[in-house]
Amino acid sequence: MNISRLMIMMALLILAVPSDAKKKVKKQALWPNGEVISEWFMDTVRVDVSTLGRQYVITDYGVVQDSTKLQTEAIQKVIDRAAQDGGGVVVFPKGTFLSGSLFFRQGTHLHMAEGSVLKGIDAIKYYPIRKTRMEGQTLNYFCALVNADQVDGFTITGKGTINGNGLRFWEEFWIRRQYNRQCTNLEALRPRLVYISNAKNVTVQDVHLINSPFWTNHIYNSERIKYLYCTIYAPHEPQDAKAPSSDALDLDVCKDVLVHGCNISVNDDAVVLKGGKGTWADKDPDNGPSCNIIIQHCKYGFVHGCLTLGSESLHDWNVILRDCSVDEANNVLWLKMRPDTPQHYEYVTVENMTGNCRNFLLIRPWTQFFKPEQRDDMPLSQCNNIVIRNIHHMNCQNFFAVSKSDKYALKDFTFENIDVADEAKAFDKNLIEGTVAKNIVVNGEKIVDK
Repeated sequence: MNISRLMIMMALLILAVPSDAKKKVKKQALWPNGEVISEWFMDTVRVDVSTLGRQYVITDYGVVQDSTKLQTEAIQKVIDRAAQDGGGVVVFPKGTFLSGSLFFRQGTHLHMAEGSVLKGIDAIKYYPIRKTRMEGQTLNYFCALVNADQVDGFTITGKGTINGNGLRFWEEFWIRRQYNRQCTNLEALRPRLVYISNAKNVTVQDVHLINSPFWTNHIYNSERIKYLYCTIYAPHEPQDAKAPSSDALDLDVCKDVLVHGCNISVNDDAVVLKGGKGTWADKDPDNGPSCNIIIQHCKYGFVHGCLTLGSESLHDWNVILRDCSVDEANNVLWLKMRPDTPQHYEYVTVENMTGNCRNFLLIRPWTQFFKPEQRDDMPLSQCNNIVIRNIHHMNCQNFFAVSKSDKYALKDFTFENIDVADEAKAFDKNLIEGTVAKNIVVNGEKIVDK
């Protein structure tokens, strides 16, 4: 058989391959640990509110447009009616509506029409105390302004605003701190803005989530969560009115989360992975891992950390932060290591980031309010398989703020295609066992691997 005939036969064989098989040849997107990322993460199309059922405009059911009148009960009746009727969309029309804690049921949804404001009342007595989750523990604490528990398919949509009205709570927090420097977050008596728990298939899109008295969005024990095109904001100045502990998004024992196209500026960490704290935290069935999380195409204003693992985390893996711009971050990737908690952070990738930060990578012991106990079989905490790559046009005070400790082990980090301005010039691959460093340029000077 001559060569030309052989080539013709090979071409015919390729053409004969079914189209489905050709699709399988296409390179699949992979998690940092090599597993395939599901197509669910590729879908960033907004939910169509018109497909969610009957719409219940709250002003059609006795709620009035009055920013000074507390209307918690009247709004809750609309939510309950929608649930009893089989579900539907509770619509806030243009105007400002004052409320305490609201509870959304299975089949109900929240839509904030453009120009609408759900405003939280600034008195803690209107946020009931119930069994909930806070700071890595299950306890009785104040409910959020918007609550949804045991829901499947819940959505928050629209270009309106959920405003926590947090100024009074922030002022009281700082006064407490002046009186008692050891005052904890929980002792300050503040509600969160949104708390979603034991949920599946949740989408929060387009809405403005602002001025939370405490954490802004807290998701617990949930999976398949999307935050799309949201604005999450709380002030970081002036000193007496900045919003303490106003984390943008706390993912607490969560799996399969996509944060896409959001604008985030808060006076604490932005996207935070949590799951439990304490010497025996890995034995508590309410605690657990967080994994399969992608944060992409977001814009960060002021934040303490763009992506933070801890301070209440056990085991986090398959986490990707990519294609984001940073205006003013204290830290881009912050690995908080609690000496009193067994922690394992692995398979984390940060890539294609631009902007300004104090520290790009920060790894240090975290000892705020920690309580070490004696445990003979205490696992050694560790971080491994962390990849930082394709970082250009990044201005850092310290790109590599890493501290070793006998309380944790660091190994198998990769730094690749890095070109940054770095005042500290502290990059030292020898601080982390098994570090791979390729094409590292600091302040215009290439670092030669040793």
